[in-house]
This record gives sequence, structure tokens and C-alpha cells, in this order.
Amino acid sequence: MMEISSTAPRLKARRKSIVINPNIGRVITRPYLPSGEERIRKVIKRVLSLGEDEACTILETILHEFSHRHRYFRETLQHNFERVADYVPSAHPLSEERRLLIGTYFTAEYSVEAAALFNPSIVQVPNQEADPEGCCRFVMSFRATGEGHISSIEFRSGIIDKNNDIYFDPLSDYVRTPRIHTDSSYDRHLFRLKLQEMGASNAVTQQLLNKLPDNFTFSDLQGIIAKLQNNGQPLPQEKTDAINMALWLAQSNYEILFRPDHQISERVIFPVSESESKGIEDARFVRFVDDDGSVIYYATYTAYNGERILPQLIETRDFLSFKISTLNGKQAQGKGMALFPRKIRGQYVMLSRQDGENNMIMLSDNLHFWQQAKTLQEPEFPYEFIQMGNSGSPIEMPEGWLVVTHGVGPMRTYSLGIELLDLDDPSRIISRIDEPILVPNEHDREGYVPNVVYSCGAMIFQDELIIPYASADQRCGIATLQVPDVMARLAQNSRS
Repeated sequence: MMEISSTAPRLKARRKSIVINPNIGRVITRPYLPSGEERIRKVIKRVLSLGEDEACTILETILHEFSHRHRYFRETLQHNFERVADYVPSAHPLSEERRLLIGTYFTAEYSVEAAALFNPSIVQVPNQEADPEGCCRFVMSFRATGEGHISSIEFRSGIIDKNNDIYFDPLSDYVRTPRIHTDSSYDRHLFRLKLQEMGASNAVTQQLLNKLPDNFTFSDLQGIIAKLQNNGQPLPQEKTDAINMALWLAQSNYEILFRPDHQISERVIFPVSESESKGIEDARFVRFVDDDGSVIYYATYTAYNGERILPQLIETRDFLSFKISTLNGKQAQGKGMALFPRKIRGQYVMLSRQDGENNMIMLSDNLHFWQQAKTLQEPEFPYEFIQMGNSGSPIEMPEGWLVVTHGVGPMRTYSLGIELLDLDDPSRIISRIDEPILVPNEHDREGYVPNVVYSCGAMIFQDELIIPYASADQRCGIATLQVPDVMARLAQNSRS
């Protein structure tokens, strides 16, 4: 273990006065379907029993009370009516008003950040035409948590001006979920390997996959399954389990699209698939520059269904359309994966923590497939004796890869640290600062999870390291460090 220098001054991040609090008034609409077909039919029957005047009065009241809370509210009601339209008796022709009223009974509001808004990451995005000269535009992502501890991803945008002051764009009063496209294309080979990793590969799944083309769609998969079920007879449990697992995996890969007129603060990525039904956790966004110089934004996150976790990948170029896919390979396990912002020696590189204790590093030729990992470092300093990991993607500097880390110490206190990895061989640690640069203060001791400061991604602008961080897993702040001070302190602790 490195000896702690008694002469080196402590490097402490400075907290800005910005506090980003959860807002209970930011609500989305969700389908609300009582369990069982019989209950759905009963509800529809009761709505159909209403007289036309009474039905119109109820609908007018609902529209008056809720239309101002949601964009395209009528469209939402119509969409949710269509979810149950097959249960409407065919003898009942319905007016538009009656369809919308039925839709209201199968719609519910959900306050996406009622419990917490935390674990932020930040990335630089292209400036807009109206942005002041010399500024830097950014997008910040958050983990938002509401009723039932269901987590989703929210966004804010803003600029950092030439004086390094941070300004957020006005927050929209609306929140909106995207359109979902489950008919993505799947690689049969990768799909087969993922089923094997999940312990779901058997004669039935092999039979299923053998009937599919090398690249297949969700509709292709549904078609093959329908042929297995077309006799209407109950299937053996083995076949049922295989079908359910194949559908579960396929539905974990999808695309979503927001309307261009949605402000970025209106966009929320809410759990879609069964694999993430209990939450989308801790997205770490990174601005990735490909070999040809093109820019794409990736994010790794943890999908959770209440029993198991599934590492997932988000891809977007514009924060309007997003592709969500499963990360594959025996090392695509655990939480806290953070992708490096470019390839190194022709390979993708990722920090991760598979064992819940140590910081790991992984390399792969394929972004979606991770087979090898090795321990980068174990807990070393007192503030991280329980566990350590990354706090977002590394940042490229001339001297090396700058990494914000997190450590868990006494009283389950989460603090942030800094280290530097070699540019060409990031498995080699050049330097680590032996004390945390941000520790919980009195404000961070009060909240959903006391004694926590945590980040999912930082950035540098004009020689300032900007670290958005969660406070007590409930709200967020922003801390900064001067890069020359960071590099000078790292140089003092060099291990080369």
C-alpha cells in the first residue's frame, strides 16, 4: 500500500450552489390494466352502462383536470383504449367520447422522480445556433425513482459559459415517454450465446433458433412461436419456459423514439421490457469517438426485474432515438460498467465491477460482447476498504486516462476519488490520489440513503473538471476541480 504523504495538501472538490431536487409534479401516463381479463371486461361493461350525457360529463371533467398535465392527452387515452378494445362487445358501436372515457379507466399517472433524482452523468453535445460564443453545451442524465422504487432515466440540458458558470435550460412542466419499436433486428449467433449464458439453452431453444434466419426480427420470432402453439393444446413446461425466456431476451432489445418537439427535459426512458420491470439503474453516458471520427453517445445501465440484473447498452446520436440492447459475454455481469470514450489499440475497453468489491477492466473486439476481465485494483485506502469502483467513463488527458472513482468506507460512507491510467495500456495505474476528493457533508447525511456522494460521469471544460454528483441518493449537486491542481497532485503520487 502506498504511504499517505504528510506534506501534500489535500485536494478537495469545490461544491457549487446548484442543487437539483426531485419534483413530485413531473408525471407520466402509464397503462393501468387490472389483473385478469374478466376484470377488464367488467370495467368496460360498467362504462358502457353509463348514459351518453353522464359519460360525456365524466370525460369533460377528466380532460379539464388532466389535459394541462400531459401533452397529447387525448392521444394517450385513445392509445390505452386500443389496448383493451378487443374486450369491448362487438354489439356496441362506440363514439369517440366513449372510447376516450374507457381509455381513462385504463390510464394512471406515475411521478417518475417522486422519491429521488440522483446518480447523474454529463456529456458534451454540439452547441446550438443561439448559444453564446465560447460556451459548451451539455446533456446531463439522472436516475429518477418513483413509487415502488422503479427507476428510469431523465435528462436536463444547459451550457457552461466562457467563465465556467453553469446554466440549465428551463425545465419543462411535461414529461413524456417515447414510442417503442420492439421489432429490432437480432443476430442469431449472439442471441444463442446469450441464452447459453442465462442457462436457458436447451433442445427447445435450439429448435426455435434453427428455424430463424441469421438476422431475424421480433416478428420472425413471434411467427415461429405461433407455429409451435397453433394446435391450441397446452405445451409441455419445458417448451413454455424456453419460449418465455426467448421472448424475455428479445423484448430486452428494442428501439425508442421521442418526438422532435419534446424538450430534452421532457424525455424519460421508462422501463419497457420484463427484464427492467423494476428499474433502469445508474446509466453512465459517454461521448464516444469512433475510428472514422464520428460521434455516438453510449450508456451502460443495469436492468433489474426484482430478481436478476441484466447489463444493457444504450446507443444514440441525437438523444431523440435510442437503441437498447443486451450486453453479452460471461463478463457482462454485475453493475457499474463504464466504457472508455474511444477504442484503444483497436479494442473497446470498459471498467466494471463483477465481484461487488474490486475495480475491473475489460477489453473486447465487439462492443456487445465481453468475455475477458481482470482486476485493475483492490480497495487500498481507508475511504474504500469496503468496496471501490468507477464513477463514470474515463476522460482522456495528454498524461493518461483520468478516472473518477468511488469508494465505500466506515459507516457505509460513499466518497469520490481520482486516479490516472496509462493511455496505451489502461490496465496500468500511473497514479492514485490517496484521499477522497469529495466526501459526504452534513447535507449528504440526510436523504434516501444517508452518507452518500456518487457520480456516473464527469467532463472537462476549460481546465475544470466538472463532477455532477448524487447527494444521499435523493438529489444532485455539482462539484469542480481545477485540472492543473489534479494533475500536479497525481504527479506527486506517481507510481512509475
